[in-house]
Amino acid sequence: MKPVPPGAGRSYFIADLHLTDERPAATGRFFRFLDEIVAGADALYILGDLFETWIGDDHDEQVAHDTARRLKALTESGTPVYFMHGNRDFMLAARYATQSGMTLLADPQVVDLYATPTLLMHGDTLCTDDHRYQAFRQRVRRPWVLAALRLLPFGMRQRLARQARAGSESAKAGKSADIMDVNVQAVTQTMRAHRVLRLIHGHTHRPQQHPLMLDGQPATRWVTPDWYARWGYVVCDAQGCTLVVSPL
Repeated sequence: MKPVPPGAGRSYFIADLHLTDERPAATGRFFRFLDEIVAGADALYILGDLFETWIGDDHDEQVAHDTARRLKALTESGTPVYFMHGNRDFMLAARYATQSGMTLLADPQVVDLYATPTLLMHGDTLCTDDHRYQAFRQRVRRPWVLAALRLLPFGMRQRLARQARAGSESAKAGKSADIMDVNVQAVTQTMRAHRVLRLIHGHTHRPQQHPLMLDGQPATRWVTPDWYARWGYVVCDAQGCTLVVSPL
């Protein structure tokens, strides 16, 4: 179990920013969030899909370079930043993490959050009703597949990323909303396996606080918002957690 750095302050959790040079408004919101809200916090946790796509640590979008500088400055000021891979940026590796000062976290990860064990996930593995996606995820996350992808020429990786993105959008158009949401049984099984009563995740773009009962005990699942038309975060301190979502 990884502890939160000591301090009587607060820790922030975000996911699904999908930063890209094509969406500068989201980038601006993110940088203001770092300066005006996160500065001085105990920690910032990025639970996946920080970027719209990530084809390797030689990713050349300007937003990648700017984000690395801003996150590095935040960590150097005393606020650690933790990063968990999402389904869009799972090829982000140690080189970029070092450049940005981020610590890579496995998915799932339990943290001791102000004396409350808390499970952190991106959230895509909880969407177990989406069988095609789960099969695809299992294939591309194999270490030898990742290693082979990173050896491909930059231009080829760009083309593969565009094809994968187009295929994903086409597949989503034919799926029901329920299939793309988490499976409640998968949630309870995962929380039970990790012996926690609090879960924070992203991926579904459905921000909400979900109370539930787990083996007779009250538990809570927190879902962070995406950063497309709105933005927001989950913030936790010694008293508990709060979901903050900007209006559309």
